[in-house]
Amino acid sequence: MSDQGVERVRCLIIGSGPAGYTAAIYASRANLKPVLYTGKEPGGQLTITNEVENYPGYPNGIMGPEMMEDFKKQAERFGTDIRYELIEKVDFTGPVHKAWSETGHLVEADTVIIATGASARWLGLESEQKLMNRGVSACAVCDGFFFRGQEVAVVGAGDTAAEEATYLSKLCKKVHLLVRRDEMRASKIMQERVMKTENIEVHWNTVTEEILGTENVEGVRVSNVKTGEKKVLPVTGFFVAIGHTPNTSIFEGWIDMDENKYLKTIPGRSLTNIPGVFASGDAQDHIYRQAVTAAGTGCMAALDAERYLSELGII
Repeated sequence: MSDQGVERVRCLIIGSGPAGYTAAIYASRANLKPVLYTGKEPGGQLTITNEVENYPGYPNGIMGPEMMEDFKKQAERFGTDIRYELIEKVDFTGPVHKAWSETGHLVEADTVIIATGASARWLGLESEQKLMNRGVSACAVCDGFFFRGQEVAVVGAGDTAAEEATYLSKLCKKVHLLVRRDEMRASKIMQERVMKTENIEVHWNTVTEEILGTENVEGVRVSNVKTGEKKVLPVTGFFVAIGHTPNTSIFEGWIDMDENKYLKTIPGRSLTNIPGVFASGDAQDHIYRQAVTAAGTGCMAALDAERYLSELGII
């Protein structure tokens, strides 16, 4: 570190979770001496996930926070410098990339791997937070298995909600799809799939008032916005499918994004429009959003960073 308090590193990883920690493991083993800033939520979305059963290598399943602790320890074992801080500002003007932490510390990096993830949007109900991971979920692919043969509800009107409802219909006895308006925003083909699925019941003009239950979800009270009629649906699972928000705001104006603020990468690679800056995980993936795919792109980003530094003759 210099007298001005500016630190120069070969590889800066912004964000933790499966993508960030996997990038750190690969970057450390390649002797890139990575520095990783965890952000506000060390471990990412998996820290609010109970049981993870679909990640290879854990035959009996594992708790999300415990799994992320394993990832972190593995990254540290190979020498990753992990810092429990947030990167608040970046400057990608020149070949050396600058990033400022929340304490004002400036890091100059030859390569940057972005692994800031995305956050699920929630309804904002108190009962929703209380019953999180006790029947309330934002990922049907992650948690649908636990509700086999049961009755569940999905809230949302876009492609995500239609996909989640259709996926759950293969596992669950009945799926209630709660749509706020009298039409869906989902693509025509997804709407057709929903309508053709016998065990999906669409509730139009319907809003969620409260998720019921003490220890686990025992039902959901809904109301019709046009008639005012209220009813309780006897569900044990409640899936919120109103979208995700990528945590990419600090990169606006630097990294090319799509209309929903997901970072754009070259197909099949982790490369962004800025040389030496690589994107991984849910910050650039709005399709799969799984721990295993995030880890895969974290690996890609580290390998791409190593190749970039090698071509420049830095390593």
